[in-house]
Amino acid sequence: MHPDWWLLPVGVILGTFGTLIGAGGGFLLVPLLILLYPAERAETITSISLAVVFFNALSGSWAYARMKRIDYASGLLFASATIPGAVIGAFTTAYLPRRTFDSVFGVLLIGVALALLATSSVRPTGRRRGDAGRMVRTLTEADGSRHTFSYNPAVGIGLSLVVGFVSSLLGIGGGIIHLPAVVYLPGFPPHVATATSHFILVFMALAGTTVHVATGALTGTALPTALLSAGVLAGAQVGARLSRRVHGVWIIRSLALAVAFVGVRILVLAL
Repeated sequence: MHPDWWLLPVGVILGTFGTLIGAGGGFLLVPLLILLYPAERAETITSISLAVVFFNALSGSWAYARMKRIDYASGLLFASATIPGAVIGAFTTAYLPRRTFDSVFGVLLIGVALALLATSSVRPTGRRRGDAGRMVRTLTEADGSRHTFSYNPAVGIGLSLVVGFVSSLLGIGGGIIHLPAVVYLPGFPPHVATATSHFILVFMALAGTTVHVATGALTGTALPTALLSAGVLAGAQVGARLSRRVHGVWIIRSLALAVAFVGVRILVLAL
């Protein structure tokens, strides 16, 4: 058996959890690649991760589209803001020394762990009436669940631009940063936020991956990228189905502890 074939089941696991919480799986894949390939350039690691996140988000979005959980108008609005940031971030990665990249990523993972814990215990703001400049949206899921919510589009666009840059720079796709912010700043219902965040990831990851393909950063990584991508395509379908019946609070809390541990581990090795 080829030594990289074990990446296929890893991809399934990443796709399942990434889609279940709407984060794309990049926040788990990048630390794994950092620990497995200490000699690789930061650009190579981020390019593999972004390509895998794209396929994960594409598969997950297809599943969520059948459930009618995606707010397409808001998703396209936010996605248009993430693309410029994602392109700039992908170009910037080439100038990051590997040690600096690892240190920044370790700190980010610890921050992500705190955000995950906050996401699991704080309720979203929901709809607020009478706020000037807020966009009101109504969405009905395939099972008949109806959601009416509102948000400030200027806040969402500004946030998406920053998230696009940071996520592409570090190869995490951005869902793990974008999701808590979409839920608690603009006021999306959690299920809609998860599905819409996944939809936004398709555009964000595609923009960053296109830059990496053009610069040759993915050269020589075809097999591991293909195996991980095949795994997440299947795992994303599983994650979307599980989202109907699994309460995500304890999953998110467990992931937060794991992410914090990996972040501290990477930070110690980098320092």
